[in-house]
Formats: sequence, structure tokens, C-alpha cells
Amino acid sequence: MIELQGVSRSFGAVQAVRAVDLEVRAGEIFGLIGPNGAGKSTLLRLLLGLIPADSGDLTIGGVAVAGPGFRELRRRIGYLPENVVFYDNLSGLETLRFFADLRGTGRQACAELLERLGLAAAARRPVRGYSRGMRQRLGFAQALLGEPQLLVLDEPATGLDPAGVRDFYRILAELRARGATVILSSHNLAEIQDRVDRIGLIRDGRLRAVGAVQALREERRLPLSVNFGLRPEGRAEVLRVVAALPGCRAEVGADRATLICDPARRMEVLAALLALGTAITDLRLREPSLEDLFLAYTES
Repeated sequence: MIELQGVSRSFGAVQAVRAVDLEVRAGEIFGLIGPNGAGKSTLLRLLLGLIPADSGDLTIGGVAVAGPGFRELRRRIGYLPENVVFYDNLSGLETLRFFADLRGTGRQACAELLERLGLAAAARRPVRGYSRGMRQRLGFAQALLGEPQLLVLDEPATGLDPAGVRDFYRILAELRARGATVILSSHNLAEIQDRVDRIGLIRDGRLRAVGAVQALREERRLPLSVNFGLRPEGRAEVLRVVAALPGCRAEVGADRATLICDPARRMEVLAALLALGTAITDLRLREPSLEDLFLAYTES
């Protein structure tokens, strides 16, 4: 669906995006992550044709972003910027109709989209009275106008309450099931780690890693932790077994212990602990999170 080859963009002396190569498949949810100032928003703006690349090739659906066919293609792209700005004197429904007219998609879907995003009751209220979360929902509604084939979302869940976040990702899953492609940028790593198909990690304008979260965990060999409770009568046996486990570091307290292990020894460690039976009380396995992965790439 999207292909970038050697795409770069500078602003004066600042090189915001440096020779990025990337392919995003049709029908996937792709997460773009990285520290502040890494080049995420610049990359999204390049995708949308809002700014030109200094060098490289960028195509969407086989159409060059810098070419004459992109104007028509852009009608099938939905965009939600990080900071949503509306005319405060317009109502929610008037706002959506205004964007529908701009995009040439027709107004017939506006009321239905407001209902779908939980804004039907506020449809005729001026936007100036909307909360931040309501404005974000309205921004998402305008991005969905025209049933876009590609959605580009910059910090899309900002200001949403837990129910709003759940509804937002439910809608994204429905869009993906219909074949739409989604690219989203987010700093909320815990929120997206189980909701994206793949991620791209950008730092200093360069794409440092691309892949599924689990694949990148294995590539970096990030340690996993196993936390479990100790019964006093079985403590000595547990410590003996733990000490014999290769590739593990133990942190033992009065009634609990944690093993920090090489992920390749996951099953060996679990088998040894489960064989202890009632000597341990409970067991919690913690895989490296997307935040751990983020820090491994950005701090190394």
C-alpha cells in the first residue's frame, strides 16, 4: 500500500527524516513510535503530500505522492492531526458537513458518523462547548469521511477516556477487516502494543527497527521476568533449583522471588518452577513490554 525509498527531508540545518525505506502492507495497522523530535510527524506529513521530500520516492497504492495522480488519491485518505482545530461557532454536525464539502464526499454520512463516535447528543451544540475528548472524537469522525482506504492518525487517542479508547480501536479493527490501511503515531506504548500489526521505531530521523512487537523482542533478546511466591517450608528447595538454572539472575525476598531470564530459556525455567509444586504459591510471567523495547532501541 505504501512504499518509501530513501526519503529524506530537512528544515534548514535540521535533518528531520533521513533516507527512510519502508513498506506498509494493505490492510494492516502500523504503529510509528519514537522519542519527541524523532521525525514521526514529519514522516506523516510527507505521506500526506503536505510537504515535499528533498529526495527519495514515496508512493501510495502505486501512485507517486509527488505525481499528478495524487490529488485524486488524496480523497481516499483520512487524516487526524495531533492538534485538532475547529471553528468554535459551528456545531459538530455543521463541522462535519463543512469537511464533507471540502473533500467532496457528500453529507449523507455525517449524522451516522456522529452517532458512531458517540456525539449524536451533542451534534447541534457549538464545538466551543466540547471537551477535549469530544473534539478528538469529532476529529476522528472527519477522518472517516468518505470511507478512506488509508487512515493517517497522529496521537489519535489523546484526551479520550478508557471507553473512548476502546471504541476507537474497535473502529480501527473494523476498518482493517474491510481492507483499510492504518498508520498511527502514538506515545502511549502500553495502549498500542497489542493493537498494531507491526511497528516502526524512528530515532533522529532514521528508521531503526520495523516488525511485529514479538519479533523485535526476540531480535533484541530482551529478558523476561518470572515472579513467584515462596512457602517457608519449601524455601531451601526453591533456592537450590533457582541457583541451578542457567542464564537467569535471581532476586529473592522474604516471601517472593523474581527470576530475570534469557527469553530462549522460557520453557525450561517454567518447567523447573512448576515441578516444585506447592513450594511456590503463585507465578506471574512478564514479557518485555513495548516500552522496554522502545528504551532498548532509543538508549543504546
